Amino acid sequence: MSSTPSTKRVAIIGGGILGVSTAVHLLREGASVILLSERGLASEATGRSLSWLNSAGERSTPYHQLRVAGVDRYRTLFAADPGRDWLQFGGGVMWNAAGHGAATEARHDYEESIGYNSKLLAPEQIPAATPGIDPDAVPENAIFNPGEGWVSLPELVDFLMEEFHARGGELVLNAGKVSVTVDAGRAAGVETAAGATYEADTVLVACGAATPAVVAPLGVDIPNGSPVSMLVVTKPVEHGLKAVLNTPRAAVRPNPGNTLALDHDWYEEHITEHVDGSFSIPDDVVQELADEASKLIAGNPELKPASWKLGYKPIPGDGEPVLGELGQVPGCFVAFTHSGATLGLIAGELLAGEIMTGKKHPMLATFRPGRFS
Repeated sequence: MSSTPSTKRVAIIGGGILGVSTAVHLLREGASVILLSERGLASEATGRSLSWLNSAGERSTPYHQLRVAGVDRYRTLFAADPGRDWLQFGGGVMWNAAGHGAATEARHDYEESIGYNSKLLAPEQIPAATPGIDPDAVPENAIFNPGEGWVSLPELVDFLMEEFHARGGELVLNAGKVSVTVDAGRAAGVETAAGATYEADTVLVACGAATPAVVAPLGVDIPNGSPVSMLVVTKPVEHGLKAVLNTPRAAVRPNPGNTLALDHDWYEEHITEHVDGSFSIPDDVVQELADEASKLIAGNPELKPASWKLGYKPIPGDGEPVLGELGQVPGCFVAFTHSGATLGLIAGELLAGEIMTGKKHPMLATFRPGRFS
């Protein structure tokens, strides 16, 4: 007689890019998946991410390698349909404030030393390298990284969810705060705020800045360095910008519908968190960010904010991703990282592989939650 092994049942807490990506990769491998979101899909950090696809600057070698692999997966997706208006590779441009040109040059030298495609440009060289930028905004020099890109994560989530539903995934929206249930020291499923329970062989906690709070009742301490942030989307405007801009007063990227997405961190002190958990910011501060962004765009078009979203930007306490199984609670995995966009596809792929096979992937070795124990 022969027996067929039962299908692995996985419950995922979090309807952002890390949860959705892992869910789809699991479904492709034959798992049964239930995905639970506190509210809607992409309702938290995934819905307000600049989502610049890169590994620019200096970071640990394992983190750089993982990010480069992350960008590679997006390139594969892009190659399948370069016409998608929510995923493009137009490069990235960064510069420092006046008087800090030496720091920009040092960053370029480092990027060159590790084989990361990096061009150090004088302001007058920028228009020939990439369109849509006002060179007068650049004080001394700038770096152009031709291999970088951007993605609009809500559209990517929608795209992945089509496959999720086609493969029989189960979705629970508006589940409220979801907790991990444990039996005999092992993750056994999840429970919603209303008391509904779902049994599972494995649980993945992928709820952004809330991840440390979800695993804390399990006796797991993951330091949380998540700041409050904002993403602004402008009204449609004529512009020729292709690259993502990372500058001293504004970060800017193209966005579907001929709009622009804007963010930065200088205005964090102007954001107010209310007792109900909502956030607000003065309208004039939002417009100030748009005005700063206008100075970067060729022709300096008038930029008007159409919408803005505020909330916590997921950043682990030591800045490095937290990916993998909890040592204290077997069967419970976590996915918590600042680079959710860049790592979205690769992290889902590698976590799904670990969940399905039990084999630990070497690229995740330094990112495991056990490092905080």
